Amino acid sequence: MNDMRITEQRVDTHEIKFSGRDVHVYYGETEAIKGIDVDIEDKTVTAFIGPSGCGKSTFLRCLNRMNDTIDICRVTGDITLDGEDIYDKRIDPVQLRAKVGMVFQKPNPFPKSIYDNVAYGPKIHGLAKNKADLDDIVERALRRGAIWEEVKDRLQEPGTGLSGGQQQRLCIARAVATEPEVLLMDEPCSALDPIATAQVEELIDELRSQYSVIIVTHSMQQAARVSQKTAFFHLGHLVEFGETSEIFTNPKDPRTESYITGRIG
Repeated sequence: MNDMRITEQRVDTHEIKFSGRDVHVYYGETEAIKGIDVDIEDKTVTAFIGPSGCGKSTFLRCLNRMNDTIDICRVTGDITLDGEDIYDKRIDPVQLRAKVGMVFQKPNPFPKSIYDNVAYGPKIHGLAKNKADLDDIVERALRRGAIWEEVKDRLQEPGTGLSGGQQQRLCIARAVATEPEVLLMDEPCSALDPIATAQVEELIDELRSQYSVIIVTHSMQQAARVSQKTAFFHLGHLVEFGETSEIFTNPKDPRTESYITGRIG
C-alpha cells in the first residue's frame, strides 16, 4: 500500500506547470531570447543559470508578464500556465501576478509596516472577508516566509527596519500571501550575507512542497543545492535543461560543460 502512495506522489510532482514553445523576446530590434522550448514542473525548484546577459532573467519575467511594463519589449511564441495561454488578451496580468508571485534581487519591502507589507496583496485581491481573516493570512504567510517568530511582536514596525535577510524573507512572505501557485525568484540571495543566504535557501527547499519555484541564480553552488531541475542559458538560447545532478556531473552540451567548469562566464 505504501508503494502505491509513493507512486502517486511521484506522478503528482511531475505535472507540468509552465510550458514555453518557440518563445522569442525582442527589445526593439535586439533579440534577447531565441526560440526557447521548455516544460517546468510543479512542486519542483527549477534553477536558471548562465552568464550575465544570457536571457535567464528576461525569460523569467515572461512568466508573469513583467516584460509588459517595458514599452520596447515584444514576446512571441506560446507560454501556458496549467495549459492556459498567459498572453491571451482575456488574461488580466494583475490576476496572473497573484498566481505567479515574484521575489526580486534586492529586498524591496514597501514603506509600510511589516503587517501591511503582507496584507497588501490579499487586500487588493479581496482574499480576506474581515480583519480576523486578514490576521490569519498575514500570520500564515509570515510563517511560510520563516520569519514569524522574529517579527510577531513588532508587526506594526516598518518592514524597512529589518535586516537584509529578514527583508528578503518578508518579501517572500508577501509573495506567498496571495496564495500563488508559482514563485519566481530573480537572484534572491545576491544582496545577502552567507547566513541569510542559507536561511533563504532552506526556505526555498520547504516552499517546493507547495509551489513550483523558479530561481535565477549566478551561483552554481546555489543551483546545485536548491534545485531539482536546471536550465542553462547562453546568448539567448536555452542550451540544456534537465535534472540538476545530470547537468552538473554529466552535461550533454560542451557549452554547458565550459560554463560549469569556469571556462566561459
